[in-house]
Amino acid sequence: MKLRRSSRLVDMTHYLLEHPHQLVPLTFFAERYQSAKSSISEDLAIIKQTFEQQGVGTLKTISGAAGGVQYIPKLSMEEAKATVTYLCEQLANPDRLLPGGYLYMTDILGDPRIINKIGRLYASLFADRAIDVVMTIATKGIPLAYAVAHFLNVPVVIVRHDNKVTEGSMVSINYVSGSSKRIQTMVLAKRSLAEGTNVLIVDDFMKAGGTINGMISLLNEFNARVAGIGVLVESEEPSERLVDEYISLVKLSSVNIKEKQITINEGNYMNFM
Repeated sequence: MKLRRSSRLVDMTHYLLEHPHQLVPLTFFAERYQSAKSSISEDLAIIKQTFEQQGVGTLKTISGAAGGVQYIPKLSMEEAKATVTYLCEQLANPDRLLPGGYLYMTDILGDPRIINKIGRLYASLFADRAIDVVMTIATKGIPLAYAVAHFLNVPVVIVRHDNKVTEGSMVSINYVSGSSKRIQTMVLAKRSLAEGTNVLIVDDFMKAGGTINGMISLLNEFNARVAGIGVLVESEEPSERLVDEYISLVKLSSVNIKEKQITINEGNYMNFM
């Protein structure tokens, strides 16, 4: 289709935003708009400059016969801090207190506007890592995993606590919960992961890290590699962690159930921006 430049820029921008981390050959756009590659390159330069100025992300150009352009979603430092500050304010509400020192987060994880911001933020933090799959366990972290996977343009794999007939043959392991010290089971369908897959583990809440450590052990059964670990909220207690290398957005520093006080701080994400 032959379009004016203004229309071409709009359509090209929309396409790139809908296909993050996908390598798009310049010939694709040239044929799509019946335009010369030189014109397409000029358009992409304009889009890249606008993306970077607005904190939307950037365009990565790969030269050569097999090259093209990739849209890499990013969140500006200011927007990242604003997102985390908002999370801290929301989670500090004493009405969120649950037995055991947990926090009610279902409303946050169910809000597409917030969860998309979080997904883009994690996609920014892990943009330079080779990631084939986002993994989470079948709890409230599923919306978070899908948001991150969307901006990384990769599939989601969900670990479960019980077998599902519709999943086929399963790999099962026992792991020790870091906080309760109880032995639990997690399973994953054999067809979920190929050998050598690079996996980003995402979880909504981490205490001692037993669940994440279990997922790491499960990945070993598939000869898969942990490309990174993202945690929405980490608890400062207990001090002993079963997982060392992770990126958290928010830290639950202290909970006073009697006084109904919650102390929330920023996580360690700024060390990776």
